[in-house]
Amino acid sequence: MRRVPGLIAARLAACREHMARSRLSAYLVTRHVDQLYLTGFSGEDGAVVVTPETVFIITDGRFAEQATREAPWARRIVRKKGINDELARLRKRLRWRRIGFQADHVTVAQASLLRKAVRPAGLVRAGPIVNDLRLAKDDEEIAAIRRAVRVAEEAFVATRRAIRIGMTERQIAARLEYEMIKRGAAGSAFPTIVAEGRNSSLPHARPGDRRVHEGSILLIDWGAVVGHYRSDLTRVLFVRRIPPRFRRMYSAVCEAQRRAILAVRAGVGPRAVDRAARSYLQSAGFGKAFVHATGHGLGLDVHEVPSLSRRTRAPLRAGMVVTVEPGVYVPGLGGVRIEDDVLVTQDGAEVLTTLSKDLDDMVIRG
Repeated sequence: MRRVPGLIAARLAACREHMARSRLSAYLVTRHVDQLYLTGFSGEDGAVVVTPETVFIITDGRFAEQATREAPWARRIVRKKGINDELARLRKRLRWRRIGFQADHVTVAQASLLRKAVRPAGLVRAGPIVNDLRLAKDDEEIAAIRRAVRVAEEAFVATRRAIRIGMTERQIAARLEYEMIKRGAAGSAFPTIVAEGRNSSLPHARPGDRRVHEGSILLIDWGAVVGHYRSDLTRVLFVRRIPPRFRRMYSAVCEAQRRAILAVRAGVGPRAVDRAARSYLQSAGFGKAFVHATGHGLGLDVHEVPSLSRRTRAPLRAGMVVTVEPGVYVPGLGGVRIEDDVLVTQDGAEVLTTLSKDLDDMVIRG
């Protein structure tokens, strides 16, 4: 059995501390992104079982070699039937008494079948063990997010140069995704948003066949996946000229974001960050036009905890990576959102994104 890599070993040790406090004989991890975090195994089928001494990866024949390559130190089990059948055999052989599971990731029906499979062991809700571990990123994770940011930014610069009158939203989105892959991304972090004109008032607009014309505004929300980690950015471009009403909207959103970023630091509640942006937009007359949270956590998933919203109480911690993305949306006219990725530090925040937000720099003049 090979030695467990250092970072994986540290994560497993922290996981086992949680298990010990809950008196768990085994911990069943069914969420794929959490399996990746704990083991490095990125297969699409399977489950991971962590015990005080061993880690089991249960998968099928399609991912057997992949499991060996990505986690050679783990015990691989190639299932012939269902995962529950393998769990039943392991429970009987290793005499587990209490098995924790990710209750927020299985249906009631799945939990019922699992409970029957592992009897007479008790099946208990394990709580957000891995979720808690993933809140603050380690150096390797932060480095991966930095790479994802860099790829996304370089792709945006290249795509911006290629935008021409007559191009559709869909064509721009496809070009941006191509430019990210060309620079080493595994893909886009989420379906790329390119919204022209009044479509930009839809926070999650889908690219369609609206065409770029002189005076167009383009809200572009995109990100790259690099080393399994994600970036998430938004910029608004203006084609040749800036419509007058958008000058005020853009300036208000930019200032709201600046104030929110200044509020970010370890120990501060996410509500304070949200309030910094929201109160300014309220004073600028755009309070009702800001319809979502100020940001969210970022990492292996594009939307992680914490949410930078009025409802989130737990304070920020050093090592968290969050987006800061206030926006203003006016139906029938359009919207402005500016989004950057921010590392929470003990003394404040480090903005990981470097693309300009200066209004004059947002104009496509070609």
